[in-house]
Amino acid sequence: MAFQHLDPRILLWQLWAEIRQIVVSLVPCAAVAVDAKCCLRQTCWRFQMVVTTESADIPLAGSPMRTFVAAPRAEGRYPGIWCYSDIFQLTPPLLRFCVRLAGYGFVAAAPEIYRRIEPPGTVIPFDDAGRSRGQQDAAKTPVAHFDADCRSGLDWLSKHTKVAPGKIGTVGFCIGGHLAFRAAFEPDVLATACYYGTGIHDGKLGQDAEAGSLARAREIRGDLLMIFGTKDPHVPDAGREAIDRALKSSAVRYTTLLYPAEHAFTRDEGPRFDPEATDQAFAETIRLFRRVFQK
Repeated sequence: MAFQHLDPRILLWQLWAEIRQIVVSLVPCAAVAVDAKCCLRQTCWRFQMVVTTESADIPLAGSPMRTFVAAPRAEGRYPGIWCYSDIFQLTPPLLRFCVRLAGYGFVAAAPEIYRRIEPPGTVIPFDDAGRSRGQQDAAKTPVAHFDADCRSGLDWLSKHTKVAPGKIGTVGFCIGGHLAFRAAFEPDVLATACYYGTGIHDGKLGQDAEAGSLARAREIRGDLLMIFGTKDPHVPDAGREAIDRALKSSAVRYTTLLYPAEHAFTRDEGPRFDPEATDQAFAETIRLFRRVFQK
């Protein structure tokens, strides 16, 4: 009976506020909406995002760089995200991440990082032998080769018919997190998300004992998101602190997110997968890319 004494406009506003809160919690893009019409339009569009996938061979000297591409099927041009894998290359978890990213309105392109060593299409298994193989492939690859392939890949992505001009970002996992960090040195990279990037704090990358990545942090012009698990032995507390000091002194625009999780906590195969931390980190990654590319 108390409702009889309330202004109907207040009731409608309270109802709308509750609906909006639910929508925002499910669809990050709805947070930018300023009215019901805008919010509902954006929400509907996001739920209807259908994705297409393909494999492309980027022609380079020696061997092509096979690249998995996931993109929105709808007509239009979208920000392009260069996606680096871990040492196992283009595994099902990495491909699922790319498809999910594309579903939020991005063109996700993931290259094979060992194109000079492994035959095109090689996926390294998640076992002890595969881990050794991936580490050995990394140890055979000079940082200069990783950097050259990065530049070639970004150039290719920027010319993709589905990619909007001037809207390029990167993301990477494990060794790929370090590669994404270095990709951020490129002037056309506007946003980067590094998931538990190994070797950033101590300089180790591929064949090089000291890649000098932290020393070049001041070259990062775009926004940076650093994501770590606090139980990750590959990036201990001291390592994260070293990264933080270097980024602060370099005046980089960055955010660090810590989760009570292990290394490779986003890999949805195996005992270290943490679904909640994965979803939270993914939501922050989407928030970064949307904030930067919707300017």
